Amino acid sequence: MQTNIDPTLLSQLERVSFPTLGHFLEDGFASHGIRALVPNVKVAGRAVTLRLATPNAIAVNRALACLTAGDVLVIDACGDHAHAPVGAVTGTAALCAGAKGIIVDGVVTDILELRAMGIPVFARGTSVLTTKRIDEGGSAVNEPVICGGVTVNPGDIVLADDNGVLFLSADAAAGVIARALASDEAEPAILARLQAGEPVASVLFQGAGRQPDRLPCLTGPL
Repeated sequence: MQTNIDPTLLSQLERVSFPTLGHFLEDGFASHGIRALVPNVKVAGRAVTLRLATPNAIAVNRALACLTAGDVLVIDACGDHAHAPVGAVTGTAALCAGAKGIIVDGVVTDILELRAMGIPVFARGTSVLTTKRIDEGGSAVNEPVICGGVTVNPGDIVLADDNGVLFLSADAAAGVIARALASDEAEPAILARLQAGEPVASVLFQGAGRQPDRLPCLTGPL
């Protein structure tokens, strides 16, 4: 059974700019090779994990059957970047289950259909080679997996947009969300001051100790 995410925390995560979290966290960020293949999307949901040990479409179907509203299917293809476990039928099944998106450490297919249906899909690329309707052993649903170099546990929070993918526990998210939201709220005023011609030093060094009127522009490595 999946652990529910606190609704208040989830609402806050849906509002925050995900790159802002990168100011306060160092771990949990998936490899930049996993990117949004359906653009202009933002995902905040709960991980349902699949370790796909072989190109086994039956195992993918078992994972799809576990999805509920608010879930994000996270697939560890175990290094197979040739066979696509996700396509039009998989995407439709996930949407109909109420899933918020699919993350694949591997490739997907039917990219035009996936874009047309609008389901957020993140992967390393596309392929016309697909999984097969076989039922080989070794795959597992809702066990810890590795996705983009990050260990993902069932029930972890999944955050993803055009900038990348972040996996984190509810405790880790709760520990930084207030500061991240405050940072987002302060950013428009900072941008406005820069755009108005205020010196960079007086804007960006505010509150950071010494605030010189002018900073030397040095050449060479810093």
